[in-house]
Amino acid sequence: MNFSVVIPVYNRPEEIEELLDSLTRQSSKNFEVIIAEDGSSKKCDRIVQKYASRIPVVYFEKPNSGPGPTRNAGAEKAKYDYLIFFDSDCIIPEHYMEYVSFYLERNFVDAYGGPDNALPSFTAVQKAINYSMTSFFTTGGIRGGKKSMDRFHPRSFNLGVSQKAFKALGGYGKMRFGEDIDFSLRLLEKGFKTALIPEAFVYHKRRSTFGQFFKQVYNSGIARINLHLAHPGSLRFVHLLPSFFVTAMILTLLLTVFYSIVLLVPVLYSLLVLIDSTVRNRSLKVGLYSIAAAWTQLFGYGTGFIAAVWKRLILKKGEFNAFEKKFYE
Repeated sequence: MNFSVVIPVYNRPEEIEELLDSLTRQSSKNFEVIIAEDGSSKKCDRIVQKYASRIPVVYFEKPNSGPGPTRNAGAEKAKYDYLIFFDSDCIIPEHYMEYVSFYLERNFVDAYGGPDNALPSFTAVQKAINYSMTSFFTTGGIRGGKKSMDRFHPRSFNLGVSQKAFKALGGYGKMRFGEDIDFSLRLLEKGFKTALIPEAFVYHKRRSTFGQFFKQVYNSGIARINLHLAHPGSLRFVHLLPSFFVTAMILTLLLTVFYSIVLLVPVLYSLLVLIDSTVRNRSLKVGLYSIAAAWTQLFGYGTGFIAAVWKRLILKKGEFNAFEKKFYE
């Protein structure tokens, strides 16, 4: 089986170099690479040219329109029947294509997703953010690579889909944030089969600072309500937990005026995160950073969710996002 790998990129030439370098090391060479430059001011054309003799690669530029439409533009140039989408901040393990080919040849599915991990070379902040995005104590473990009892929703940082299914959906929609979940929900609504391939993981660098991370998860909280309105019934109890966390922690701080002992609640939560992350990452430094990452994620997502509930469900306003112009700063 052959694959067309589609990678949207916006002002990230250094990430593209790491990603392309990892793709040249694949044990299976059954793929082409399509780089879609989404109106960047910092282009990666020279980086791509360095690798043109080592792997089949197509590069093109387009006006800025966001990740969904850019993935669609890249898919239009694909020559193979199965697409794989990566984000530019991913590094691909050398047996990735081999594992995916083996799985799909025996258990074909219309779309698949894989988990993410952190390399030892990642910064302590990146490892802490990776922990926060996959930990039971922050997400309930729903993004940690374990199979769920619910139908699996692939995420676009690491997603494969057949051309047949992709074209049946008309590609990605116009949502700026949450576009990958929208895509997965539409796949399932159309009756296409999805699966998690645990071995098809990627090393995902995610955001480099807690400020960038906050912007990301704040928009994710907003997107969850946008998705709820676009796909009634898609909202789950687990999606409400960060907003409950925010509310509970604010009430806890207010109660400390009368009962100082309630401060033990956030302290004990932080201690659980510290111990779990330190053990998993074998680093006290990463464990300490993970406390900040966990609080950033829960407060970012939770406040974004609450803002969207107020504006979209109570005030009945239209779809909105935040930090669009300064999302990567």
